[in-house]
Order: sequence, then structure tokens, then C-alpha cells
Amino acid sequence: MFEGFEGGRLPAAFMSAGTSSFTEFLSSVSPEMLPGHKLPAGGGTEHLTPDATTIVALTFPGGVLLAGDRRATQGNVIANRDMEKVFRTDEYSAVAIAGSAGIGIELARLYQVELEHYEKMEGRSLSLEGKANKLAQMVRGNLGMAMQGFVVVPILVGFDENTGVGRVFSYDAVGGRYEEQRYHSIGSGSVFARGSIKKLYRDDLDETGAAKVALQSLYDAADDDSATGGPDLHRKIFPLVDVITEDGHRRLPVEVVARLATEVVEGRAEHPDGPTAELG
Repeated sequence: MFEGFEGGRLPAAFMSAGTSSFTEFLSSVSPEMLPGHKLPAGGGTEHLTPDATTIVALTFPGGVLLAGDRRATQGNVIANRDMEKVFRTDEYSAVAIAGSAGIGIELARLYQVELEHYEKMEGRSLSLEGKANKLAQMVRGNLGMAMQGFVVVPILVGFDENTGVGRVFSYDAVGGRYEEQRYHSIGSGSVFARGSIKKLYRDDLDETGAAKVALQSLYDAADDDSATGGPDLHRKIFPLVDVITEDGHRRLPVEVVARLATEVVEGRAEHPDGPTAELG
């Protein structure tokens, strides 16, 4: 009845209540399905896999915004122009990845299942702190691959239902978890994106204002980092922008992002270096 299993029956692990962690369950039943297990053996192959960059996140009153460019590179070659690096993980959180694209996408999808599995097993969802800690454990589980050059660094954003504010969490390659204040960026263009946000960010930004700041920062990153892709008006490829508020997660429609991105590009025609911070 069940092909691939001895005797045509599911293993006992499938029939017991088990753990609320899907990753732990998968590691005991089918560890070969975990991120990284399908990669070539041995080191020195990191140049064969596309890398994903750049991601920005910023909070605004009542919510948080996560945005990412669409380019993936493979050495000095553009491997993909419309890659998706931003993922909804549940109703009140989202994650984005930078680094080895294949492992990062698998990690993000496994994290989605992890949160769903916990909610089904426990009858409630994890707190935002719990979600941040769980992702740290999963990143730490990729340490072996990171040592071979297949580094994945995620960023997690979410709306904290207990405090009513948006929060941003960053990670390092060994699973260290850090809460960022107001804004953050990861990826090869992060230093340029963060500098751009720093001059444009205000505590009273609304959702549209936050989206414009994010798009300006990605444009600045693309201006100085060849691995980051800016808005492509001709191919109609625009950054992905997710917003999370007390109403839950939603992705800004393509037409909205296209309009805002076009405004940014047209504004750069007159002022190539972009808007500047007000002095006062």
C-alpha cells in the first residue's frame, strides 16, 4: 500500500503523537530530505550554486515590512532575474534569505511546515519569540554545510500580537539570533541598503512611506553592488514587498510595487544619487 516502506506499512514514528517539531521528526524518519543533504559531497563546490541577495526590513507604527530584490548570481553571472527570496511563514510572520539560494529556499519552506506542524500538534501557534528561536535552531543545523561554503543567512520579521508592534530578527551563520531595532538589511548589498535606509528612515513612516524607503534602499544597493538587481521596468520585474500588521500578512500587489518603483526610477533620472535626509 505504501511504496518505499518495508512491508508496505508506515514506520511506527508516523503512528505516534511524536514531537511538535517537524524538523526533529523528519531527521528521524527521512534525514535525506533535510536542506543540504542533496548537495554534492566534498568542498569547493560553492561556486556551482546561485547566491541570493539583497533583503531589507523596517518597522513602522503598527507593523513591519520585508522586501527583497529578485537577482541571484553564480560567480560573475546572473543566474536568475526573478527569484523569490521572501516567504510568508504564517499569518503574522515572514522570512527572507540571503546566501546559497537552493538551501535557503529549502530552509524557508521547511520553516513554514515547522510552524504549521507545531500549531497542529499543540493547538496554538508559537509566540514571535518562539518562532525566532526555532529559526535559530534550524540555521544552526546547517552549520556543516556553512563550513563548506554553503552559507544561508535569513531574516525574520513578524507582528507581535502581545505588544502590537512589528519586530525584526537577524541571524548569523552559526544560528546566533539578534533582534534589530527599526531596520536591518542582509546580503551582499546590505551595507549600501542600510546606509540608504539610515538617511531616509523616520519613526512616523506609514506603510507606503516604508515601502518607498525599502525600494530606494534596494535601488542604492543595486547601484553599488553588482549582485543586487534593481527594478527592471522593461522586463516588469520588481522587488517583492511583504507587509505584516495586526490584520495579518499580505504581499503588496505587483501593480502597487510597480508604481512605486517607477516613481523611484524616474526620480533618479533627475537626482541619480536619490533623495537626501533633511537637516534640522
